[in-house]
Amino acid sequence: MKVLAIAYEVKDAGELAKAVKEFNGEADILAVSRAAEQVNEVARYSKRVYRLASKSPYAIYKALENLVERGGYQLLIAEGYRNLRDALSRLAGSLDLPMITDAYTIRILDGEKVLVERGFLSERAKMKVEVPLPAIVLFIPRFTEPLEPGEEGEVIELAPTEGPEKVLDVKPKAMGDVNLEEADIIVGVGRGFKAKEDLHLAFELAELLGGQVGCTRPIAADLKWLSEDRWIGISGKRVAPKLYIAIGISGSPQHMSGVQNAKIIVAINKDKSAPIFKQADYGVVADLYQFVPILIQKLKEKKAKG
Repeated sequence: MKVLAIAYEVKDAGELAKAVKEFNGEADILAVSRAAEQVNEVARYSKRVYRLASKSPYAIYKALENLVERGGYQLLIAEGYRNLRDALSRLAGSLDLPMITDAYTIRILDGEKVLVERGFLSERAKMKVEVPLPAIVLFIPRFTEPLEPGEEGEVIELAPTEGPEKVLDVKPKAMGDVNLEEADIIVGVGRGFKAKEDLHLAFELAELLGGQVGCTRPIAADLKWLSEDRWIGISGKRVAPKLYIAIGISGSPQHMSGVQNAKIIVAINKDKSAPIFKQADYGVVADLYQFVPILIQKLKEKKAKG
């Protein structure tokens, strides 16, 4: 069976290659966006890599349409980035292919069907979906550990196809230099913080731990205290840190779906009935303005002692 994996980041290539190895051996890879910029690293996960120097959903869609029609790929897999959802949705409509999103696991049945486990109800439940091949499957980001890279494979350049739309101007959203998907430790902040200036507590704690600061939807979208690249949740980023410290976060399903793959979750909230305590590995019932400064001081003292 021919499988094509679409990598948006280099790490995606390793994760998708590992998933495919368990049921098919290997896959060809289409490297787009940042993965295309580091295509030599991507090429260590496949014998054949197509490079498309674009992140345009239309350009990705047209490249995939061409590859599927002449390459005979029966299964297309990717991780659920917004641009890839857009491109693959267009492809599914164009070629009349079934498309499954938010997958955790995948199995091939008799070489004719694909069985996928996915989340629903804001990730509060899981379901199994079975569709015939050919098909498209989108995994949740960081769903597995990457495969160990091997020898560098062949790289084939693809020319982007311009869409019917004409871009008159580009005004990017204000973003920081944070990459939450790669962070091992994340300090999450929510509405328990009373003012933007108070977020310095979270940033100081994250710096001491060697981590990054993320946030809930209201902090980024409503209050705009932090940029949207720090937004964690079903409409934001999905992360899988080794440690997630949630400060002043109630624990809505929309937010918790973004941290479900965290190894350890620590919740700090003064409301002992907050839903997040049901999903946390460790919980601290305390006012963040009293507890976090003490935690910071203790960490400083430990660091000073070496």
